[in-house]
Parts: sequence; structure tokens; C-alpha cells
Amino acid sequence: MKNIMQERNFYRGVNLGGWFSQCDYSKERLDHFIVEADFEKIASWGLDHVRIPVDYNILENKDGGFDQSGFDRIEAAVGLAKKYGLNAIIDLHKTAGFSFDEGEAESGFFESAKYQERFFALWEELARQFGKNAGHVAFELLNEVTEQRFCEQWNRICEQCIARIRKYAPDTLILVGSYWNNSAEAVKDLAAPYDDKVVYNFHCYSPLEFTHQGAYWVKELTDKSFSFEELDITPAYFEKLLTEALQKAADNGTCLYCGEYGVIDRVAPEDAVKWFRVIHSVFEKYGISRAAWSYKEMDFGISDSRMDGVREELLQYL
Repeated sequence: MKNIMQERNFYRGVNLGGWFSQCDYSKERLDHFIVEADFEKIASWGLDHVRIPVDYNILENKDGGFDQSGFDRIEAAVGLAKKYGLNAIIDLHKTAGFSFDEGEAESGFFESAKYQERFFALWEELARQFGKNAGHVAFELLNEVTEQRFCEQWNRICEQCIARIRKYAPDTLILVGSYWNNSAEAVKDLAAPYDDKVVYNFHCYSPLEFTHQGAYWVKELTDKSFSFEELDITPAYFEKLLTEALQKAADNGTCLYCGEYGVIDRVAPEDAVKWFRVIHSVFEKYGISRAAWSYKEMDFGISDSRMDGVREELLQYL
């Protein structure tokens, strides 16, 4: 299978979660959560790209008009990435009317032509401002569509959005994920890619009882704890999980990209490394590009001090 992500140096990356998304949007946060030294460190780890989640309210005013300061922040981030030899994925993590996180109280996107037009217009503007950087920047249309019932609408929205993006960014790679929060099992229901620069995107936190044990936002796991040895986490487990997605990509002449994968900080660092080692072996076997969640804090931080004793080994498996 041709891997256009790898060809363009989007093969091994890390997420800059919590910077322009899932945060308080304060100037302090936006200015200082991630700084130049972080890009330098990521490059020193041997990675080739960063995924930058961005919420729509960084880029839009309350009336839906554009806020250029948000675009300028992305421009600065892309510039820092480029300075240290890193590419960047601009990931729209939340749009008006939809968020994967129920706590954001965004709703109505899939039923509202008005919300969808805002989405199209926002992506046109992102394409206008960043399409010139096709060699260094890729676009991810929307983070983690949730419910299966949105699938037909989502396929239609993707086609319309990409058509509008292509007016300004004909050569930029575009990532499209499916429902169940970008589940690998749902890739099979995505429409055929709009063109040969569209890639199927999925996220992998399987098995959830391991990667999200103790997570306060997953009620059934809040008080649960599992060691790596208690669960059957093997290469065969991940290969089975990815079989249909790999076939779907092959049938449609594209490849897979794993935009998020990782282990919560409630897990012992040594056990986290074991999980990364196993999934890494499958990514390498099938040439799957990926970006680990997440660089710093956000309950999954790879650069956090708790990982100091295992990080050197962990970096081999990103």
C-alpha cells in the first residue's frame, strides 16, 4: 500500500494537545503552554511531525467571523515546526455545533446547514492561509465524530468541504476519520477518498480498560486498575482490530494514519512502554503513520517527569 504520509514525512509524530484546544483559552495558556524549546525537544526525539489540535473559537469570533490572531498563532507554530525540521498537521478539534466532548455543550452540527457552512468557510480560510505550505502542513477535517448515525451526513460534508479546500490547497494532504471517535472499526464506512491526497484517519486507545483505566471521564473505568499482564495485548490483537481498515484503505488506494494513541498517566510507566512496544510493532509491519497522544500533560504526557525513567526506551516505540 502506498503511504503518502510517510513519503511526505508525516510518519512518526506527537500531539500538542491542550495548547489551542481543550484548555481555558487564556493568553497565558496560548502563549506559554508550548514554546520553542518544546519543538526543539520533539525534533531531538527523532520525530518528524506534530499534530496541532485547534478549536474553532481560537479562529472565530462569537459571531462566526474570523479572528486573525488565531491564524497567526498557527502560523507561528508551523514556523517553529519548520525551523526544527518538523511538519505539522492542523487538526480542527472542535467546530461550531460539534465536539467529541459532551462537556463542551456543542450540538446541532450534523442537522444545521448554517453550522456546516461555517465549517466549510473556516476550512476555506485555513486552506487559503496554509495551502501554500503543502510540503509541510496537512489538514485534519474534524476530530472524532461520535455517533454512527452521523456517518452518511459526515461523508457528504467531507466531500463538500474538500472540494472547497481544493480551490486554495490542491496538493495538501487531508485526513478524514470516521464515527465512534475515529474508531478503526468504523473506517470501513467512510466514502472513497475525494482524491489521491486524502488519507483515512483513526485513533487507537485499545483496549480502553488498559489505556483509560482510572479516567474520570469514563464512568465505568473510574475506579478500575489493570496491569499489562492481565489483558491479552498482543500484536495479533491489534492486527485483528485493524484488518478491515487496512483492507478499506488498500481497496481505495490510500493509507491509514493513527492520529492519536497513548496510555493514561494512571498506568505504571513500565507498563505503558509495554503497550507502546506492541502497537509499534504493528504500525511498523503495516507502515502506518502516527502521532502519539500527547506531548505534555493532558493525562497522557510523554514529556512529563513521571516518564523520565522510561522515556529513552519509549521513544524507540513512537
